[in-house]
Amino acid sequence: MISLKQVSKSFYNTKAVDKITLDIDKGEVVGFLGPNGAGKTTTMRMITDVYSPDEGQILIDGKDSTESDIEVKKKIGYLPENNPLYQEMLVSEYLNFIADLRQINTAERKTALNRVVSETGIKDVFYKPIDELSKGYKQRVGLAQAIMHQPQILILDEPTEGLDPNQRVEIRQLIKRLGEMRTVILSTHVMQEVKATCSRAIIINKGKLIADDSLDKLLDQSTGAKHIHVEIEGKNVRPKLENLGCVEQITEAVAGRHKVVISTPKDAEIRPQIFEMATKEGWKLWELHQEEVSLEDIFRDLTQ
Repeated sequence: MISLKQVSKSFYNTKAVDKITLDIDKGEVVGFLGPNGAGKTTTMRMITDVYSPDEGQILIDGKDSTESDIEVKKKIGYLPENNPLYQEMLVSEYLNFIADLRQINTAERKTALNRVVSETGIKDVFYKPIDELSKGYKQRVGLAQAIMHQPQILILDEPTEGLDPNQRVEIRQLIKRLGEMRTVILSTHVMQEVKATCSRAIIINKGKLIADDSLDKLLDQSTGAKHIHVEIEGKNVRPKLENLGCVEQITEAVAGRHKVVISTPKDAEIRPQIFEMATKEGWKLWELHQEEVSLEDIFRDLTQ
């Protein structure tokens, strides 16, 4: 559905995107990750044909984006990071305006409006001014305009930026539902959103593609240390545990009880030894668990 071949883009002397090649299949929901300034937004703007690449080729459903720009744009729905709504309009007026831009005729318009209102859950605010809406509802209206023309591809740039935790969950669930029928590229700094909605992650840094795989495989490929959390009641806890790994943190939780974080190589397994040591030393073991490698760890490993 989306194919980038050696795509580059520069602004003056700054190389924003540097020879990126990737393919995204129909129906995939892909997390697009990278630090600030990595080139994510520039790449998405080239896919949506807001920018033209300096080098390389972008194919949307087999069509060259620079040669068939109008045809390509009909296949794409785009929610930019700043969600540029017309604040003085009613939601109904704004969506009718979008329908005009998308050349949706009168016979089809009512059906299209009913569909996007239902899919994005904005029925209660349909006749309200946009500037009176909460940030969460404004994002829903932005998503409604992006899917008005039933695009095959949906590109979302930081769709939950500035939302509270409850609103984030609502928009995350909405994106997941929308992704059941479309190819979706989701750019975000919130790793929980990628884990909750995406099956694959693409990571870029300084304009270059540095990782592209399923979330499970990326987690398996982690080279970082793992962390064992222990809560123990007993004597001489620290010197004994230091023989097993690097004690990164030790705090006294209650009198005679210690919380310890031990760092070990990824392929090491010391939990049975801790349990045997606790039995031998007569310690009372309150807690023993391994912290799972997170997508945040992978992101830091690859981009720092």
